[in-house]
Amino acid sequence: MRSSQGRTRGILVRLAVAGLLVFPVCAGVVGNAGATTPASVLPAQLSVASVFFPSSQQTDFPELTPAVTGRLDTAVRQVMRETQAPGVIVGLSAPGKGAYVRAFGVADKATGAAMSPDMYLRIGSETKTFTVTALLQLVDQGKVGLDDPIATYVDGVPNGDRITLRDLAGMRSGLFNYSDDEGFSKALTADPERSFTPQQLLAYSFKHPVQFQPGEEFQYSNTNIVLVGLVVEQAGGLPLHDFIQKNVLEPAGLSHTVFPTDATFPNPHANGYTNQTASGSVEDATDWNPSWGWAAGAMISNLQDLRTWARVLATGTLLAPKTQAERLRTVPTSIPGAGYGLGIFNVQGWIGHNGSLPGYQSLTVYLPEEQATLVVLVNTDIVHDGKEPGTLFGQAVTRIVTPDHVFNLPGRAPSLSPQPSKPPTSDGD
Repeated sequence: MRSSQGRTRGILVRLAVAGLLVFPVCAGVVGNAGATTPASVLPAQLSVASVFFPSSQQTDFPELTPAVTGRLDTAVRQVMRETQAPGVIVGLSAPGKGAYVRAFGVADKATGAAMSPDMYLRIGSETKTFTVTALLQLVDQGKVGLDDPIATYVDGVPNGDRITLRDLAGMRSGLFNYSDDEGFSKALTADPERSFTPQQLLAYSFKHPVQFQPGEEFQYSNTNIVLVGLVVEQAGGLPLHDFIQKNVLEPAGLSHTVFPTDATFPNPHANGYTNQTASGSVEDATDWNPSWGWAAGAMISNLQDLRTWARVLATGTLLAPKTQAERLRTVPTSIPGAGYGLGIFNVQGWIGHNGSLPGYQSLTVYLPEEQATLVVLVNTDIVHDGKEPGTLFGQAVTRIVTPDHVFNLPGRAPSLSPQPSKPPTSDGD
């Protein structure tokens, strides 16, 4: 049995993607190992598909016939049995191939209410994709530059005169991840419904020395995107949630995605279950305040909107082509077949992000060659054999429909959510 101190130290060691997915994918693919190989520039005139899928690597996405959907049903149910996930929503589609939309299991373990495809869930580090999109819109407007130092906008950032906005969005700043701080862990687990300000979150990070010089390595850190959120507020002239609503959600047609400022949850929603607690026991985390994720992980969405967002994010319809090309410049991670761009990842050709925070996991990715989208929403973040359920569902689905491009993050996916123990260095910070 772990001591209470050990539980507290371990409670918030998990990232990210994004929440990668994260990356990753609450919360993408991120790792502790240095990524010093220069990323090649993606020419703006090239399509996403042509870059990520050379002619020798074209996929053969199957028609979603009853036979194929039956195999998918079986695979999803198998992952549910293995992970003991209460419920999951899966949406898969491609033009001319049909659509697979399913909800399995329960949304509320107490009442036995069934999971439904229209339910809202917290999306953790997928929030990073919205925050970085907002930043890149400001780049398009000439209000900020990717190579501006963060010190131009926020005072008191360690190494702030050297860390650029590009470093922050690309997870290469070297700043300590605030959710790895023991004091933060104690504060959150003592009162999961409390509210944190961005400045309080940064204070947990800034008391630690920088981990490396900017640009030298790739290391997923929620601190990076909290800073990006503050830049968006300053340069955009609106609170972050309002800027994203006006400039990202509304133009993208996302009417079922929200950036909450408290623990409010739209209906219908699924209850979320976690063991990331002070005692280590499983608890209902539905009403925990997501303010501790803020720009890095506070948002809520549903299957319908995320299927739209998968395409918008990967194809850059809200950005200038040149800016989207910058976004898709990926830096290698320590995970084979995975790279991270600016608030976005590429895992074996699937572009997007994951998310994870207590009680919930999500995965929203896009396969350019087939214009295919995959969305997974799960109402637990409890890991199984060292792997997050969101990753396992994504892997099971892609093994069937894109066997040459399997979403195969080893170990834990980067995310916002806490972990019960330190992730492997190949998988998270």
